[in-house]
Amino acid sequence: MFAGGGTINGLLVAAIAQRTTLVSLHGSKVAIAVNVLLTCAGRRHYLVRFFQEALGSNGQVIAVDCSPFAPALAQADIWYTVPRVSEPDYVSRLIDICQRHQVRLLIPLNDLELAILAAARREFLNVGTIPVVSSPEVIDICLDKLATRDFLKAHSVLVPETYTTLEDAKAGLDSGVVDFPLIVKPRWGTASIGVEIVEDWDELCMAYSLAVRRLPRTIVGGLSSRDLDRAILIQTKLRGEEYGLDIVNDLNGRYVTTFARRKLVMRSGETDRAVTVVDPELSHLGMVIGNALGHIGNLDCDVFRTDYGYVALELNPRFGGGYPFSHMAGANLPAVLIAWAEGRSADERWLRIRSGVTSSKYDSLVTMSEQELPLSQSRLT
Repeated sequence: MFAGGGTINGLLVAAIAQRTTLVSLHGSKVAIAVNVLLTCAGRRHYLVRFFQEALGSNGQVIAVDCSPFAPALAQADIWYTVPRVSEPDYVSRLIDICQRHQVRLLIPLNDLELAILAAARREFLNVGTIPVVSSPEVIDICLDKLATRDFLKAHSVLVPETYTTLEDAKAGLDSGVVDFPLIVKPRWGTASIGVEIVEDWDELCMAYSLAVRRLPRTIVGGLSSRDLDRAILIQTKLRGEEYGLDIVNDLNGRYVTTFARRKLVMRSGETDRAVTVVDPELSHLGMVIGNALGHIGNLDCDVFRTDYGYVALELNPRFGGGYPFSHMAGANLPAVLIAWAEGRSADERWLRIRSGVTSSKYDSLVTMSEQELPLSQSRLT
């Protein structure tokens, strides 16, 4: 199976793979190294290692972050500090790194950079780099939780009741459609920023008012300015077991497979402990979403098992914090993406997981520098 870089750019990506995979050396063909760039690497030390293991001696992993003290940089073969995602020269700096190191694959890891990188897709392809990023339309659907709800409903996927005003929420409460507890959260959100659980009407009014007041000061304030009057959502707090899905599409946006895990422990909005499951119903749900959405690469999806069936909550078109649990159970998406970028078929074993594998994250330490920081940088403020 060959996967290109999207339906429109498939031929261009095929050309990249053809011209960079093989070279002639005294009449024989040898593979060129496949270098991979992970952006906004942050704490994802493990993901750098996964890509290094997939590459072996056939390439290097380059990690970048706006902070030189991001733990993942310590694991990378090469690392750079780059401007913040919001800075105008963010993309140009990444393109410079891609050219300098002949980067084949760019893997974005932060929600806030996805739309920016999607808009610059052609620029990366022109320097021989395949950005594993979905189209602007897909990213808009995923980042906008109201659009996510509408998209899922349109494809007969169960979703939580959702309101954009206190008046609508009051009507839902009065009619018995919803009940407390409820969730108050930004419509354009990331990393559980601004999420509050409320237990009664007074709490709801206070939380909603505070969310509206604080929103412009958060990192999602810019996105929220698109529709300030409906930038805060009030949503049913789902009850039941929580699951995470890795919904895998190829580089042309064609559905391939779904990995599932039951979340056991959460910390700061990210899965901290989980057990893998193989469930035909969850696999079917992943297939429905993957086929309808047409995203590129991995999609992290949150699902609750309720009395009414599986209810989908959020879609994140990137490697999520739950992927390591699939990897520990036999999946190997880094190896899959590298194979596809080279125009090769992926080993089917990399696209399967073992059921019942329980894994936990744990804290560790890496030394980033042995130089004393200036006082202004060392203060805990």
